Amino acid sequence: MKTNIINNLFCLLLCGFIGTANAKVSDKIALYGESKYTSGFKAFDYVNPDAPQGGKIVLPAYGTFDNFNPYIFKGVAATFVAPLSFETLGTSPVDDPFTVYPLLAEKFDLPEDKSYIGFILNRNARFSDGSPVTADDVVFSFNAIIEKGSPVYRMYYADVDRVEKINDYEVRFYAKEGTNNKELPLILSQFSVFSAKDWQGKDFDKPTLQVPLGSGPYIVKDFQVNKYVELHKNTEYWGKDLPVRRGFNNFDIVRYDYYQDTTVTLQALFSGDIDAREEYIAKIWMTGYDNNLIKSGKIKKENIEHNEPAVLQNFAFNIRRDKFKDSRARQAIGLAFNFEWANEKLFYNQYKRLYSYFTNTGMEATGLPQGKEKEILRQYTDILPADVFEKPYTPVVNEDIYNSRENLKKAVALLKSAGYDFKNGKMVNLKTGEPLEFEILSNSANGATFTKVMLPFIENLRKIGIKAVFRNLEVNIFKNRLDKFDFDMAIISYRISQMPGSELRDFFGSESADIPGSNNIIGIKNPAVDKLIKGIVAAQEKEDYMAYVKGLDRVLLHEYYIIPQWYSAVSRVAYWDKFGQPKTDIKTGFQPFIWWKKE
Repeated sequence: MKTNIINNLFCLLLCGFIGTANAKVSDKIALYGESKYTSGFKAFDYVNPDAPQGGKIVLPAYGTFDNFNPYIFKGVAATFVAPLSFETLGTSPVDDPFTVYPLLAEKFDLPEDKSYIGFILNRNARFSDGSPVTADDVVFSFNAIIEKGSPVYRMYYADVDRVEKINDYEVRFYAKEGTNNKELPLILSQFSVFSAKDWQGKDFDKPTLQVPLGSGPYIVKDFQVNKYVELHKNTEYWGKDLPVRRGFNNFDIVRYDYYQDTTVTLQALFSGDIDAREEYIAKIWMTGYDNNLIKSGKIKKENIEHNEPAVLQNFAFNIRRDKFKDSRARQAIGLAFNFEWANEKLFYNQYKRLYSYFTNTGMEATGLPQGKEKEILRQYTDILPADVFEKPYTPVVNEDIYNSRENLKKAVALLKSAGYDFKNGKMVNLKTGEPLEFEILSNSANGATFTKVMLPFIENLRKIGIKAVFRNLEVNIFKNRLDKFDFDMAIISYRISQMPGSELRDFFGSESADIPGSNNIIGIKNPAVDKLIKGIVAAQEKEDYMAYVKGLDRVLLHEYYIIPQWYSAVSRVAYWDKFGQPKTDIKTGFQPFIWWKKE
């Protein structure tokens, strides 16, 4: 017995940490047992590890900012400052999103019983003032985010019981008893690590224009509120030779100029005020670049393929409102939206209709439920509508783009079944006597495009007795209205992860529905949705995981919480011909931080 104890202790000391005998120390975390990059890799395949260094790039940002802490509820954080200034414990590349590779953490400690996730820090990691990144900083950052950050983070990291410092360069996050969260190592690798010393005497939960000390490749050198933020490369950046950083962050200076409208930045590009912009408006992409700068090649215009999930752009119902509580009313309103007309007349057929909450992921719910997905959904038969099992969800289609009559007839029938009928030309709730009226909100960054989209939608609604009013609000007013759930319908977008998981609680879980500022803008409180999200987070095998995602997609679609809009499989980018890009077949989309300035 004594000999075994000595041998075990020797083994633990040899590993360089104090942990459990069944712990596994690794230089990556592959959630489903597969990783693309082997130990000792030099750089990700989609970058140029020997890219020239130097130069400046100016990019557009939209809206306003009054804060440099992205984790708090109050204020509006400056765009892109966090990923450039603050490092995380690990990172996942675009071509291997199910694996975490080392960044601030050099190694990962994962015991077989999954009772904790350990991070062993890189002793070379430094903040921009030269001070080391230690376990104290990790513990401080996590606790500050949980205790004083936006309430959504308490939900995102709800499966963590506590974080503990083991020594100066090792921390452990202990899972709550009974937790079986497969993706917990991944999401714990993603939060920004702040300097505990830098935050002494400061209020973490209050907006600040004093830039927090970071450990990333760039430092904020100059800014003017609502005008610009300029970041300079930290010449002493500790991580420049890490495999996960080689080929990235090649510019000496990165500057973001703020604009209120995406259309204004087109002229900013042509005048040379900015260097590159992503085009969000199909008509402008097709007609707005016909000038000598494009024809001469001084400005390049390019469709860059990506493998990212489609952005879930939609008309979102606020189902806290009584008039939207019945899914039949929501479905009826969706029938009045004529995507085919908008795509042909406004978008030059540049878009496809979103058909899933997880479009372009391979986890879309199509046809009828089969196999493991069907097996999962059968557990919730008593709380699911029969249509989930009997009718495949299909987006509304207008065969004749000029005539929505058939779909409007279906809409009226649905409304009548939900307790509405015509009175004096208005669609009225027969129980309350209230006419069906609502306001649709958007933000000014979308410019005039949505106004043109809305006109035929509003006209179709008028034909079936519904009054809708469209309002385009200034960006921060729009945000405040949504944060307080003070709206009827809003045009919003969800950026869906390549590996949807814990964030789904914030998007669609009951716990987040009443938290101001949460992403559950719709107000979903659906027990089946909650159970399916729990299944996604806990799934241990990839097959189970994908089946749960498909099941969640199917349930959300059949509840008609949103009217899906459209997506593009490419990033439309225009940029001055002074940048180099890696030659790769990997679909990266628009990633200017793997570009470089041409000599």
